[in-house]
Amino acid sequence: MRTYISAALSAALLVLLAVLVPVSALSAWVHLEIDDTDRYVAAVAPLASDPDVRNTVSDLITDEAMKQIDVGPLQDTVREFLHQAVQSFTTTDAFQAAWNAANRTAHQAVTAALDGESGESVTIDLAPVTEKVKQNLVDNGVPFADQIPVQHTDIRIISADRADQMRQSFRWLRAAGVWPAVGTVVFAALAVLLAWARGGPGRRSAVAALTATAVAGAGFALGALVLRGAIALARNRVLAEVPGSERDAAAAVYDALTGSLRTTVWIVFGTGLAVAVCAMAARIRARARRAPPGPPGA
Repeated sequence: MRTYISAALSAALLVLLAVLVPVSALSAWVHLEIDDTDRYVAAVAPLASDPDVRNTVSDLITDEAMKQIDVGPLQDTVREFLHQAVQSFTTTDAFQAAWNAANRTAHQAVTAALDGESGESVTIDLAPVTEKVKQNLVDNGVPFADQIPVQHTDIRIISADRADQMRQSFRWLRAAGVWPAVGTVVFAALAVLLAWARGGPGRRSAVAALTATAVAGAGFALGALVLRGAIALARNRVLAEVPGSERDAAAAVYDALTGSLRTTVWIVFGTGLAVAVCAMAARIRARARRAPPGPPGA
């Protein structure tokens, strides 16, 4: 009976940690990165040098400009020339500054969209970037640069429908903050202490505590894998609803924003697996020491 109860408790602990670990990581991520403007901007700032982002920005700005330019049979030639000029600008420090400014403004839009009502998509408005591009090209005498419209040109990150589905979860995660993470660690520690207390006197309590520690470690490792799967699944679903012309840039932004989560996955997985293996090895040694000696002459 004791063995059955111990197995049931171990299974329950494993399942609970597999659920609590991803929820804890996500709530801490929302609180520490998505809700913090400086950390949000720092996460996406390196994307100014990402080829997919630079290509998408160049394409969108050029497309908007060409709507205002009509040069007849030279349309394709002018478009290619203007696209190359914009592409060249994306390699400058001025573009980096404009990209950071755009994302600082975008962060407000992101949090507003995730807090707001239905029908709002999550986007990055390229107007600050377009303004800098136009000024730079005009100053350098690039033909037709003065006709580039400075208006809202967005890179869509999350569609309105997908954002609607995510809002309630984000509100809950935002309200929870880092407390689920604290609670998960406390819960695992209490489970080990309870196992030690139930184990009785002597080495039996040590074996019980080591068993619970191994299960807790395995639970953390399993929870990390669940989180990794959730990140991949969410990525596929989010990008499936982004226009094809913007998908590469949206993927780069998604990967940048979830980079800390993916790092957390491997840290928690590695730590949990190491704890589980070490605890099991210690448990085997402890049980061997408890085993009565064999009969004489065995």
